[in-house]
Amino acid sequence: MKKHLFIIVALCTVWHTASAQNKQAQTTEIVGLATPIVLQPNALTEVSLDDYFIDPTAVVLVKANDLLKTKLSPDKTKVVLGAKDKYDKLPLLSVLHIITKTKNEYAILVKKSLKIPYTFSFDAKGKTYNTVQVAGQINDWNPKNTNLTQKNGVWQIDIPLEPGNYQYQLVVDGKWMLDPAKTDSVDNNIGGYNSLAKVGGTNRQKLPQIYLKTPLNSNKTINIEVQNGIEHLIAFWQNQSLPNSNIKLRDISTTLTLPNEAFTTPRSVLRVYAYNKEGMGNDLYIPLAYGVPITDPKTLTRQDHHTQIMYFMMVDRFADGNKNNNQTVKDPRVLPQANYYGGDLTGVTQKIDDNYFDNLGVNTLWVSPLVQNPEGAYQEYPEPKRYYSGYHGYWPVKLTKVDHRFGTDTELKQLVQQAHHKNMNVLLDFVSNHVHEESEVWKQHPDWFSPLVLPDGRKNIRLWDEERLTTWFDTFLPSIDHNQPQVSNMLVDTTLYWLNTYDLDGFRHDAVKHIHNIFWQMLTKRLKTEVMIPQNKSVYQIGETFGSRELIGSYVGSGQLDAQFDFNLYFDARSVFAIDAEPFTKLDNSIAETFNYYGCHSLMGNITGNHDMARFISLASGDLKFNEDPKAAGWTRNIEVTNLIGYKKLSLLHCFITTIPGVPVIYYGDEIGIPGADDPDNRRMMRFDNLKPEETALKQNLSKLTHLRRNNMALLYGDFVPLLVDDKTYCYARNYLDKTVVVMYNKSDKPKSISLTLPARYTNIKKLKAQFGKAKIKKQTITLTLPPYSYEVLVN
Repeated sequence: MKKHLFIIVALCTVWHTASAQNKQAQTTEIVGLATPIVLQPNALTEVSLDDYFIDPTAVVLVKANDLLKTKLSPDKTKVVLGAKDKYDKLPLLSVLHIITKTKNEYAILVKKSLKIPYTFSFDAKGKTYNTVQVAGQINDWNPKNTNLTQKNGVWQIDIPLEPGNYQYQLVVDGKWMLDPAKTDSVDNNIGGYNSLAKVGGTNRQKLPQIYLKTPLNSNKTINIEVQNGIEHLIAFWQNQSLPNSNIKLRDISTTLTLPNEAFTTPRSVLRVYAYNKEGMGNDLYIPLAYGVPITDPKTLTRQDHHTQIMYFMMVDRFADGNKNNNQTVKDPRVLPQANYYGGDLTGVTQKIDDNYFDNLGVNTLWVSPLVQNPEGAYQEYPEPKRYYSGYHGYWPVKLTKVDHRFGTDTELKQLVQQAHHKNMNVLLDFVSNHVHEESEVWKQHPDWFSPLVLPDGRKNIRLWDEERLTTWFDTFLPSIDHNQPQVSNMLVDTTLYWLNTYDLDGFRHDAVKHIHNIFWQMLTKRLKTEVMIPQNKSVYQIGETFGSRELIGSYVGSGQLDAQFDFNLYFDARSVFAIDAEPFTKLDNSIAETFNYYGCHSLMGNITGNHDMARFISLASGDLKFNEDPKAAGWTRNIEVTNLIGYKKLSLLHCFITTIPGVPVIYYGDEIGIPGADDPDNRRMMRFDNLKPEETALKQNLSKLTHLRRNNMALLYGDFVPLLVDDKTYCYARNYLDKTVVVMYNKSDKPKSISLTLPARYTNIKKLKAQFGKAKIKKQTITLTLPPYSYEVLVN
């Protein structure tokens, strides 16, 4: 194939010699790096410039690829993109150029959606049905809006989908069933099966691979090595696309010349994207210091969010540092598991001072909600209608008050100060979806909330997907109507109060998918204008959404959140590492889909588990079955770890989340393998002393993994290349300049001998050293034997 380069020519290049005034304008016109725009197939794509620009009215001109038409709205807040001719003719990657009144030029990557039509069909075989629907990963298991239409006895619907595998079922006259026309089905790990739709797909072995070769040549250029050929390559320094004069393409390499401004800028980022006829390859994210790629992780700071290793603790269940604030709900209907245990802010601060988090390798603390919750007990709506206290913090009553059972304003300030002294970030779990019925906000403004009763007479309670943006979590938790500006502004005011009063570093946002995007846009815009710009402060926002990757991704971007938790990848990892029969090919396909949706260097959270699901170790050890009710199990029996293989499987998961791109997130107790079923059994009190040998070993291995990550640029910013994938074995490499990390897994119950020959691009193979065992290295080949349920990490 002929290799050539398609360069997006800059409309003007005044940024090469920008004045000090223009440099300041660039700093304040766009905050952070502009995230890509994704074109929708055969439809117009509306882009909110308000998401990117602090003042979109400053925009004077937009221009896109010649095959794209653009229309700027009169108020400059939106630009609409669409194909001039056929969508199929559009390039996979292009650039939207934007010029402002200050004569600054900005560039935003434009990605063509890879969606292709997929037909779901059902042959009625002469029978009469009223409705046929599809429910699955394509629509977050909500059949309501995916109705097939009948023609000549066959029901069908065409849906555009990204390449990948999607589990689904047909819903025929309300009855859920497997697709009788499909022979492919997959275990849903909860006692049943789903049909499997296999959509499109590319040969990943033929996609372009680009990687950073040298840090900086004497002529101030950066070399990017290329494999499998490139048709188009686009490079950005900050939010500027490099002009064609700065990019030189050869057969197997590309030379990039950075603008002069890069060498006077203390910190900046180079991003590179490429594709060929097979599709889009990996992208590069290269942090620079005065124009030079950073090679020493010690020069990075806690403001570099790719370096985060996060730890989530429920404050009430972590450490009791002050017995004087202990107060349970005095109601016999509340069982101990659902009452306060006594954990508090002082306990967390003590663990900071004791270097617990430092020793574990953690540099970011996510604390559960601290807002004042009700004093009494409340009964859940669904059966068996148990009573609970607000020990978890998710029932806000007084929106700006620290709950006295957790501590005081002063104690929270001390916690944050001590964390910052230890070079750690602190994120607060924030609830914006609802308040508790005791809240004065609900009492004084009931019109600020969505109705409890639907027009059809049903109660709008826990209709998670059917009434996603209005459903109540319970009868005593009114759901906020974020479409009212005064309501959203009140919530943003509250969020900023916590951030500024306690010098927090960001938020974990609860129940993101149940809140309209306009709220997240308003919050992020005000964070930029009222905190990030005037205080020169970095703020990290990560959200919680259970749903498809498309739904999760719809809340991530320049105008909204920095990231969300990658639950889809977690569920696949949980299956593969916990269930012997699940193959590594499933996990490899899953991480490829994650890269496709979020990019190869996203800030998505990769979790060990969380407070809303059964503990991984209980499933992996077999003490909790995938096909049983995990909540009922937690209430009816004492779940412990009776099969020690569970610790090994959990360590496999630890290795995975700490060696892939993204932000590792450790749920408290997972460092030692605390067992548990569903809520509240998964929220047992943390243990620090008298650990079992298996718990100590698990924690030590996790600490070693986190410190390896924090001290290796390949694990922080390197590319990701699968090298060997089969049912029981998985090997991949990550590389950044001369730093290489090779990770190998064996998930079988027998030892596995592996002989792995690395591609020639990895030039420092002889310097690789095994961190957990032994390996032989000869030329480009690594040979070792992995024990059952084990891994190895080789680092040079």
